[in-house]
Amino acid sequence: MRIAMGIEYDGSHFCGWQAQKQDVPTVQGTLEAGLSQVANAEIKVICAGRTDAGVHACGQVIHFETSAERSERSWVHGTNANIDKTISVRWAKPVVGDFHARFGAVRRRYRYVIACREVRPTFAARRVAWDHRELDEQRMQQAAQYLLGEHDFNAYRAVACQAHSSVRTLYQLDVHRQKDLIIIDLEANAFLQHMVRNIAGVLMAIGAGEQAVDWSREVLETCDRTQGGVTAPPYGLYFMSVEYPPEFGIPQVPPTRLVW
Repeated sequence: MRIAMGIEYDGSHFCGWQAQKQDVPTVQGTLEAGLSQVANAEIKVICAGRTDAGVHACGQVIHFETSAERSERSWVHGTNANIDKTISVRWAKPVVGDFHARFGAVRRRYRYVIACREVRPTFAARRVAWDHRELDEQRMQQAAQYLLGEHDFNAYRAVACQAHSSVRTLYQLDVHRQKDLIIIDLEANAFLQHMVRNIAGVLMAIGAGEQAVDWSREVLETCDRTQGGVTAPPYGLYFMSVEYPPEFGIPQVPPTRLVW
């Protein structure tokens, strides 16, 4: 039997999604340990998108194989009872055998949140990025338009990114302000390693007036990561949701209401 699950987590104290050989906390390792308790057998999970250390998720989706027969309620509440409280399973359901959390996804959505104020934040320190500069969200929004559509995003991915192709289609890239927070919403067919954080870094430099508005396009056209400036920190990044073809019947659960 193949089971799909919707997951949310606070990535502040995890060393990323992927389980590692070293004895360090990861989201995958924590989930697999909890699920194995419920199934009374070893469980291995596959996710829609691996997140880096410090990155959060509101709408991550996973799948796993099991011969254990449990109700959907038991998968949800049993797993939550056996994992760290910084992770929560929101739903679970059986899916057909050809469903794949990663390769079946058609769209993914991320949000990047920046606190723009002179003094660093305290209570949201690991949940938002912080920039002491005064950022102009209108300049950032103008610069964002150059990145919409299908492009080679090689200049916006990590040097160590292992994706075979750096061509991606960016459907949405919107920048707006809520008081002292600047929020960047992105939607694409898929994202490269550090792609969102590198886009945010470029837009922040433009918002601060350090670069021209069309610098985002110039960086894109170089296809050279070394021309892209600083990678923004991980703490303001959220994996918001993932979309699948309707025939799989994957629940579209609204992300947990955040403070912004």
